Amino acid sequence: MPRDTQFAPAPRAIVAGGGFGGIAAALRLRARGYAVRLIDRCPRLGGRAQVFEREGFRHDAGPTVITAPHLFAELFALFGKRIEDYVTLVQPDPWYRFRFHDGETFDYGTTEARTEAEIARLAPDDVDGYRRLGAWSKKIYDVGFTGLSAAPFHSAGFMARQIPDLIRLRAHESVWDMVARHVSDDRLRRAFSIQPLLVGGNPFDTTAIYGMINHLERRDGVWFPIGGTGALVDAMHRLLEEEGVEVELGTTVERITVESGRATGVDLDDGRHVAAEVVVSNMDPMRVYREMLPEGAASPVARLRGRAARLSMGLYVLYFGARRQWPDVAHHTVWFGERYRALLSDIFHRRHLADDFSLYVHRPTATDPSFAPPGCDSFYVLCPVPNLAGGQDWAVEGPRLRDRIVAALDATMLPGLAATITAEFAMTPEDFRNDYLSVDGAGFSLSPVLSQSAWFRYHNRGEGVGGLYFVGAGTHPGAGLPGVVSSAKVLDSLVPAVGVAA
Repeated sequence: MPRDTQFAPAPRAIVAGGGFGGIAAALRLRARGYAVRLIDRCPRLGGRAQVFEREGFRHDAGPTVITAPHLFAELFALFGKRIEDYVTLVQPDPWYRFRFHDGETFDYGTTEARTEAEIARLAPDDVDGYRRLGAWSKKIYDVGFTGLSAAPFHSAGFMARQIPDLIRLRAHESVWDMVARHVSDDRLRRAFSIQPLLVGGNPFDTTAIYGMINHLERRDGVWFPIGGTGALVDAMHRLLEEEGVEVELGTTVERITVESGRATGVDLDDGRHVAAEVVVSNMDPMRVYREMLPEGAASPVARLRGRAARLSMGLYVLYFGARRQWPDVAHHTVWFGERYRALLSDIFHRRHLADDFSLYVHRPTATDPSFAPPGCDSFYVLCPVPNLAGGQDWAVEGPRLRDRIVAALDATMLPGLAATITAEFAMTPEDFRNDYLSVDGAGFSLSPVLSQSAWFRYHNRGEGVGGLYFVGAGTHPGAGLPGVVSSAKVLDSLVPAVGVAA
């Protein structure tokens, strides 16, 4: 029965974790009338999207690619506001440059005509295949993103009703298999299958449902906020404060308290208890179910899901400045080593740190010169590596990997780097574990294989605990900025409306 809310205080909601999923959840709850408190252990909002400043060089710590910008615009529109009044988004040109081990390059975006011209230059016979790939990706997008990304998957019956579509869309295939059915050139197969790595998956294992990313990029473009991803976080932080969300930083949520099967609040690392009627976790769900609930509170299914989990790879990220510029280097470059499938098998299956690598090179100064002092460039280089289950000693392996990366870039796309590099530092899987409390230092929580997607992924509604909800990379629909922001949208269907009993 609805209750009289004319004079009743707003129900309290705590959001534990200030990544993009947590920020989006806080905004959506506030728009629905909840009194919201957002708590995060980092010094600023954003989760993995922290910002580092060193000697005049600025670095986005984590995500650097914005896709599906309408999902962010929706959050501002909830309050009658325009995202354009808070942050400026632009499209890098090209969206991505792919550099292959033989020195050949392939520019992707910003228009279909330009992309097709590049394909015709490299592999003329694959132009039609690229078009067919786009049409197939759209079919997946129409079902997987438009239809299901904001739908809750806590019901096995709902999952069962999706099986015909999953079969029709060949969800049992890998992204690589999907791409290889349409294009034959090995370089293009690499370029168009790389997207799962952006959400923590091996293209040879990741379900073809993630092939929707191809259409998502073509439909909405690839964007970058002036000022970096940190500027987008700052815009959302400003919106939170304008709308009355209480934000508390530098505080760690240690426990979720439960009474009579319902979440009642959180215990903090400074000894305080904060009570609430609704608790939303933007923390690693595996860690929550293992360590942060009372004994026996989690359902057997949630515990089994944790024991059987396959985690994403780890990340080694090298941040640095350079006392010179490379004006011909694109904003986003994917630098391929000679091996592809075997290298990914080393990382994901053998958990072996090989001598060779492939890299993502971020040069934000190509678009926004404010990231570096005049005449200089700012970079971050991301290298997929095994997560901590591989047993590597990163105090030893980190400096060795750094030297190999700098030497490889100096010999190829950044000549002169070794002599001009400055203000450098790195993050390893150990930092992801220590700073972000990520299980095994995984970069993206659960790996996006079919057996960990939709109903098989951690549910957005707590399993075994009422009043507890989950957003973020480990929950449905998955990692990546569109995924984690959509996970907060799922809560609109799950969290009771203000004035309605749960």
